[in-house]
Amino acid sequence: MKIYPHSKWFSFAVLACCAFLTGWADNWEQIRRESANVRSVAAPFTQKKQMKILTKPLVSEGQFFFQTPDSLRWEYTAPVRSILLMHQGRVKRYLFTGGSWVEDTSAHLQSMGIVMQEISQWLHGRFDQNQSFTATLINGSPARIILTPREKSLSRMIQRIELTLSQRPGVMKSIRIVENENTSTLLEFRDVQINQPLSASLFQDLP
Repeated sequence: MKIYPHSKWFSFAVLACCAFLTGWADNWEQIRRESANVRSVAAPFTQKKQMKILTKPLVSEGQFFFQTPDSLRWEYTAPVRSILLMHQGRVKRYLFTGGSWVEDTSAHLQSMGIVMQEISQWLHGRFDQNQSFTATLINGSPARIILTPREKSLSRMIQRIELTLSQRPGVMKSIRIVENENTSTLLEFRDVQINQPLSASLFQDLP
């Protein structure tokens, strides 16, 4: 039986793993081939959370870093500061509160580790081989990938994920997670840098 974390954390992890998608393509084989060429990704992002009860979206800003094979830094800089670090199989999260960084040691971090195991398939562009989602590639300008949950337990948290691919290989234009008809999250990347040298300390140390 698969175990899925709370929807907030699963959505967060999905955003992280989708960011690794490397380029647009006409078929799954080409996507996997393009993915193999990416060694690192660095990009600022804007996240917009839309809910029916809100008159306007909740907007967050942050910075995203990834380096093969499995190092990740997902940092929110405003309005609330937090950092997720993944390195050598270890996942840590820190919150900035009371003027200092405090490590999050809550139980749902273990659930995040389970999600990260599935991310390893996504890192290599194997969207059509994922056990949790059915992937549909829609060719066009721009190309898109639609991910639909396979199991009802997951579909209660996420209805679908819409990935819009950039014309530039290695760059994701946007990600939209639709939780239900009233709630969705849009993530937009900008100034994406591919295969730039990244220090190992970036994935282990706080600011």
